[in-house]
Amino acid sequence: MSWLEDRAVAVITGAAVGDALGGATEGWTPEQIEERHGGRVTGIVGPWYPNWKDARPIAPYHKGDGHITDDTLMTQALVEVYAKRRDHLDAYAVAEDLVPLMIGEPRWIPELETDALILQRVFLAEKWIVARLHYGHVDPREAGVGNIVNCGAAMYMAPVGIANAGDPAGAYAEAIDIAGAHQSSYGREAAGVFAAAVAAALTPGASVDGVVAAALDVAHDGTYDALRAVVDAVAGTTPPRTDDEERALAALIRAAVAPYDSVGPEYRNMSRDARRPSRTKSIEELPAAIGFVLGHRGDFRGAVLGAVNYGRDADSIAVMAGAVTAALGGTPVVPTEWLDQIETASRMDIRATGRLMAGAAADILRADAERAEQRLHVLGRVAERQGSEVA
Repeated sequence: MSWLEDRAVAVITGAAVGDALGGATEGWTPEQIEERHGGRVTGIVGPWYPNWKDARPIAPYHKGDGHITDDTLMTQALVEVYAKRRDHLDAYAVAEDLVPLMIGEPRWIPELETDALILQRVFLAEKWIVARLHYGHVDPREAGVGNIVNCGAAMYMAPVGIANAGDPAGAYAEAIDIAGAHQSSYGREAAGVFAAAVAAALTPGASVDGVVAAALDVAHDGTYDALRAVVDAVAGTTPPRTDDEERALAALIRAAVAPYDSVGPEYRNMSRDARRPSRTKSIEELPAAIGFVLGHRGDFRGAVLGAVNYGRDADSIAVMAGAVTAALGGTPVVPTEWLDQIETASRMDIRATGRLMAGAAADILRADAERAEQRLHVLGRVAERQGSEVA
């Protein structure tokens, strides 16, 4: 297996593991999670409500038991678009290729325990893509305007980082373009920064500090401020070794990100200005994920379980933490015992999705190298012409 294939598989599987583990604790507080599970979650657990079909009629999903959620469904669909085009993507690719996958190809949906359309599982913020692009015929670059501002676009941007391995700025720009069809404001910004973090982690010899620096380098407005606050709060701490230290790290991260989080202290009872466009706010998921990556110094298990036990939007936080730490460490850091169970429970070959993305990324990076060589040649000729005219 090549280095790129190993890292692509690691990113896709690492994100999926975070998704499956975090889905079971999504929406709850750390205290409620420990009460429900008799202590901190240390692996795959069952659904919060045994009668999951009837417990929450607005979201009748079988979360837990190793089931991936919509984060991974959307990630897989984006990988399939890359595999089809084998080139960099933009907002038009969402309209022309991603939306048809969401509405035209039934597949096994683990949380519904049936074959269905991706559209029938994703939540309202993702259904927006179909409403705006398929039914509304909106310009894809502007379709995200008006949608609620959340982590909907960011949660599936890891493949963009793979397609731009070693180029955080390129990943940021591509994700910003793609996410324009889905989100606006700080939701779109988070998509770009997350993709940049994955691309930075996919640089040979990358480090946690390098990933953090790359994320800060591309971030703007409230997203930058939230990241900066979390990084400053966690910097200098040592990786947690006890449950109490884990709780302290989570509390530190939450306190740092809270001033920038529009949702408010009660995740299921949001503040009045929640998820509205703003230049001073940030989604919580991205800075929280970076906080756990930094707090655990890139350790996959520690960062993912920290996110899982954090609660709130635990699955998306764990997706981001899992993708970045897996990119840094490769496939050996993604626990096989979790991944095997998740693939079986979800009836999905997640490793194959990683290999599919690796093949597409190899073609994309090869073309990038050729374009870069051509650009350098042109720049050289321009410099020669400029020099001769000055002389």
